[in-house]
Amino acid sequence: MTGDTGTAITRDDIHRAYDTIRPYLRRTPVFQADLGTLGGPDRTVTLKLEQLQCGGSFKARGAFTNLLLRDVPASGVVAASGGNHGVAVAYAAHRLQVPASIFVPTVSSPAKIKRIQELGADLVVGGDLYADAFEASRQHAAASGAMTVHAYDQRETLLGQGTVALELAEQAGDVDTVLVPVGGGGLIGGIASYLAGSVRVIGVEPEAAPTLTYARAKGEPTDAPAGGIAADALAPKRIGEMVFPITEAYVEDVVLVSEDAIRTAQRALWQGLRVAAEPAGGIGIAALLSGAYRPVQGEHVAVVISGANMTPSQLDVVVL
Repeated sequence: MTGDTGTAITRDDIHRAYDTIRPYLRRTPVFQADLGTLGGPDRTVTLKLEQLQCGGSFKARGAFTNLLLRDVPASGVVAASGGNHGVAVAYAAHRLQVPASIFVPTVSSPAKIKRIQELGADLVVGGDLYADAFEASRQHAAASGAMTVHAYDQRETLLGQGTVALELAEQAGDVDTVLVPVGGGGLIGGIASYLAGSVRVIGVEPEAAPTLTYARAKGEPTDAPAGGIAADALAPKRIGEMVFPITEAYVEDVVLVSEDAIRTAQRALWQGLRVAAEPAGGIGIAALLSGAYRPVQGEHVAVVISGANMTPSQLDVVVL
C-alpha cells in the first residue's frame, strides 16, 4: 500500500495528545470473547469496549482533543453530528464549561438527542442527513464565530481517535488485525495513523453507507449512499479528505455488511456477552459472524465496539 498521509500524524503526536486528554477519559477495557458464544465459529477475538467511554462512544477522545489543543473563542464551539459526535462535543464542552451548539439530522437517535440536551448544549435538529446538519453548522459558525469541531476531517479529531489504538496496543499488544467501523473515517484514520502498518487494519462499512468503499474504487473521496440502520453514526456523504490518504497508506481492506448482519451482531453481543452496542458499534462483529471478514488460522483479531447510545426501548427491539 502506498499513499501520502497528508496530515503527518505520528505515534508521538498521538501520545502527546493522550497525555493532555487522559484526565478526562476512561481507559476502556478489553476482553477476550469466544465467537462461538455469539453463534459464530469457535474462535477467540479481543473486544475494545469503547461503548463504555465517556459520552457512550469513542468520540469523546476527539472532542476533548479539539477543545484542549485549540484556542476556543468566547462564542464557544459548534459541531454537526449524526449523534455520537454531538454527544461527545456537548459532554466535553460541559466538562470544560464552554458554550456549545450541536446540529443533528432527523435520523439521529432519540437517545443521542436527549443526551445532548441533558448536557446543556444548544441543539438544532433539522435536515434528513448528516450533510444537512453540517451545512447548517457551517452557517452558524460563520455567523457566530464559534469554533467548528469536525466529526472526522480535523487533525485534532484524528489525534484523539488514534488514542484508541494506543491503548489497544498496550492492552493486547500481539494483535494481528483490527476491525474498525467506518463512517467519515475519523476512527479508522486515527487508528491507522498510530499503527502505521504494524498491524493489519480492516474497515467495516454498512452496505447502505459505503463511503470508503466508493472512495477506494474511484481513487478519491466521492459521494456515496448514506442510509441504513446505522445512518445516525456511519452515514456521511463521503469519506474525509484528510482521512482518505491515511487509509490509502495504512488500511489493507474494507468489507461491507448487510442490515441483517448488523442486527444479528447487536443481538448476539447482548445475548451472548451482555454487551450493549448500537448498530454502528457492533459492525466489526457483524463482519466476523457473516463471513465478510474471515481470519486465517491463528490470526489474533481485535474488534472496536465503538458506541452504545441507545434508549432501553431501542435495545428491547434488538434483543427481544
